[in-house]
Amino acid sequence: MTDSPEPDAPPNDTPPKDAGPPVNAAPVVAADRIRSIDVLRGFALLGVLAMNMQAFAEVFAVYMNPYALGDISNFEFGIWTVHRVLADQKFMTIFSMLFGAGIVLMTERAKARTGKAAGLHYRRMLWLALFGFGHATLLWTGDILFFYGMVGMVAFLLRRVWLWLQVVLALLAFALPAVVFSFLDQMPPEELADLAEMWSPSADYIASTRETMRGPWFDQVAFRLGEWSGMLGFLVLFGWRIFANMLLGMVLFRTGVFAAQRSARFYGTLIVAGFVIGLPLCAYGVYDHVACDWDLVRSMGVGSLFNYTGSLFVAFGWIGLVMLICRRGALPGLRERFAAVGQMAFTNYILHSVISTTIYNGHGFGLFGQVSRAWQVVIVLAIFGLQLWYSPIWLRRFRFGPLEWCWRALAYWQLPPMRRS
Repeated sequence: MTDSPEPDAPPNDTPPKDAGPPVNAAPVVAADRIRSIDVLRGFALLGVLAMNMQAFAEVFAVYMNPYALGDISNFEFGIWTVHRVLADQKFMTIFSMLFGAGIVLMTERAKARTGKAAGLHYRRMLWLALFGFGHATLLWTGDILFFYGMVGMVAFLLRRVWLWLQVVLALLAFALPAVVFSFLDQMPPEELADLAEMWSPSADYIASTRETMRGPWFDQVAFRLGEWSGMLGFLVLFGWRIFANMLLGMVLFRTGVFAAQRSARFYGTLIVAGFVIGLPLCAYGVYDHVACDWDLVRSMGVGSLFNYTGSLFVAFGWIGLVMLICRRGALPGLRERFAAVGQMAFTNYILHSVISTTIYNGHGFGLFGQVSRAWQVVIVLAIFGLQLWYSPIWLRRFRFGPLEWCWRALAYWQLPPMRRS
């Protein structure tokens, strides 16, 4: 998704004094990466795939409401609950934070080389937004890249402000969606009706969606465009959280947290605080849904805030755990595989959609709406196992993943060398 900070270099907001005369900006190569960030990104990609698989396989409502299509078994509900407590919004939070860290790195490196950074940054964000729009319409409506590109254009302006100000602005941006959800019962009836269709869709909607997703690809594209346009308001609201996460990621990068440079005690505290606070909050959110019998206003309103808030703490817990493993040099073989997946995160993220839509949609096997949650877990593990296998092999021969290379070529206006010498 993003380029990683330089290895073993402390966070610094100013170019080095001995940087020399400006030169042309150049893409990041393997030697200019922090492996701990690649490992974290690869790990987060597994969590993202686990959550997204639910929306690849069935109407989007089942992602939020496991009973949207009717009664399910306790085993199926257990799988949804594990996803909800451990993964939902947690790994999107980590990805957004890493994206914010990448903004600081890329712009400061470009400024050190050329004396300017804005042009490169906005080209990167524009192309990413275009990639995201294409992804949302051609492959899968749940794309996040479009919003990363758009929000990244704004976050860039705050990359060098005081750390305390970044934290305050992040908390304010994080709080805005929570305030909106708290007053969900005050929404106009017509808007609540739209949310009701999203939360518990009608039989006609379910049937038509399944028929379209199992049908020709061109029909799918038209359907996705309509769905994506209809969800824009809902997604823009979550754009504020993406913005908050990017700012927090800048803070974590500038303070050395993402580079595994802090003490083992610091990361241990992050793990304990994150999980001890976050997991009970998220679990209570599930209990609250059950207690209110999955009532729309309660579940999408105040009831959603337990997971919304808890997910930030759990994300910090996951970050602390991965950074502590990297700091101690544990699991070297597995770390390198996760790092390779993370280094090719753009390619691997889009490949999730290519493989999953081939499995579920009409241009492939047409299994949309026919695969249980248990089998979805198997598919997730198979896809990610494949990526853990081929990503290191690819990077032994090539400098970048295919889409990473394409993005860099468009952003830098040059063709970076692909093959390793």
